[in-house]
Amino acid sequence: MRALYDSKSKLDDRGIKHLLSEENRLRTWLKVEQALALSQAEEGFIPMEAARDIAARRLEDLDLEEMARIKEKVGHGFVPFVKVLVKACSPEGGKYVHYGITTQNIQQTSQLYIAKEVTAIYQSFLADILRSLADLAEDNADTVMAGRTHGKHAIPITYGYKVSVWISELMQSVDRLAQCSDRVFTVMMGGAVGGFNATGETGRRVQKRVADRLGMTAMEVPSRNMSQMKIEYMMNLSLVCNTLHKMAEEVYYTGVEEFGEVSEAFTPGTIGSSTMPQKINPKLAKGIIANSQKLYSLPTTGLFSAVRMFEGDSSSYMLFDGLLEEAMELTTEVLIRAEELTRTLCVNKERMLSNVNINKGLDNSEHVMMCVAAKLGKDKAHELMYDKAMKVEREGKDYYTVLQEDPTLRSMFTDEELKEMIDPASYTGLCGTIAREMAAKAREKAEELTAEQ
Repeated sequence: MRALYDSKSKLDDRGIKHLLSEENRLRTWLKVEQALALSQAEEGFIPMEAARDIAARRLEDLDLEEMARIKEKVGHGFVPFVKVLVKACSPEGGKYVHYGITTQNIQQTSQLYIAKEVTAIYQSFLADILRSLADLAEDNADTVMAGRTHGKHAIPITYGYKVSVWISELMQSVDRLAQCSDRVFTVMMGGAVGGFNATGETGRRVQKRVADRLGMTAMEVPSRNMSQMKIEYMMNLSLVCNTLHKMAEEVYYTGVEEFGEVSEAFTPGTIGSSTMPQKINPKLAKGIIANSQKLYSLPTTGLFSAVRMFEGDSSSYMLFDGLLEEAMELTTEVLIRAEELTRTLCVNKERMLSNVNINKGLDNSEHVMMCVAAKLGKDKAHELMYDKAMKVEREGKDYYTVLQEDPTLRSMFTDEELKEMIDPASYTGLCGTIAREMAAKAREKAEELTAEQ
């Protein structure tokens, strides 16, 4: 039976959608322009009085209606912003707005700054997901179920072990996100072609100051034609979502009535179909699957665009603006659903046990073979147990009966020993141990992520 719940925080994006809003984009442009002005003043490149005037401006000081009118006239996405910022400043401050740099310097730095802020919220989602997975792994460390390979029963595992696989992959993806931050969240202030032509050595020092102010790193070569850090970021987001996608696929498939091993909880009043009153569909898993699949296409598109010739091309970096934004939006949708799914997932332990016993002990053939191998050797044991398995398939007998009828096996084992050998719970190896270990590691990683926020 599915669990009922009332989720007041359902589909809470934790502020990500605001960070990706047009208002915040403009606010971040202003923030980066201000960081640039103050850094230039500290290096003596512009007057400090002018820098302080620029730094005192707020988004509310800018005439956004005028900006829209200018944009319609000139057809440039950033020049109108510069013009209204100049107008909002004093005459002295206005002279040094956007001084010695180019549009993409501000826009790319701003977008990567926003990505940095969004990633911090991703960490909060991932911490909560890891905590929920830790609970699932620990609560089901000994929940016996069928292990499956190639779509068929293999040997028994526990559900906690299955969850431990997701935990292990997800923690690796969390580490990748952390390890790439210095390469991805970078400041570019090299000017029109990245050579500091207008600012010289001072420009390089200014770029470092801007990076320090924004909590980012400075590009070693601030070329407008470098995009691999953006592809790396999208790829790392794809890997995060890939594990959650794998989890969702299992929930989606093993939730069908023929399996019935897990199910999504649902809110009272949920409707799954306009024609079939009984339908309660796996909405969270479905959303994770769909958004993940779309996300995977973005790094590939980026790879094709990253090889454009020369020192800068708007057909490339304008495309990356859209790719990065869409990647963050899709990842947000996946994480929102994954957090809720892992927190509310219903595990049907009885159905898992029933399903693992559907072959009446045949899944434990390897266990029986290893017990026989201790007496006869591996090769002979494999031949004997293969013969027994095929007899089950040909004659339709249950596995225990076939084993019991064999004189060789009866001479080595009692009936009780045979029964114990084909009990799925007797052959789960270290599944329970691994599940508990990974649950502890997931909680530890979750605390690390929380402490960093």
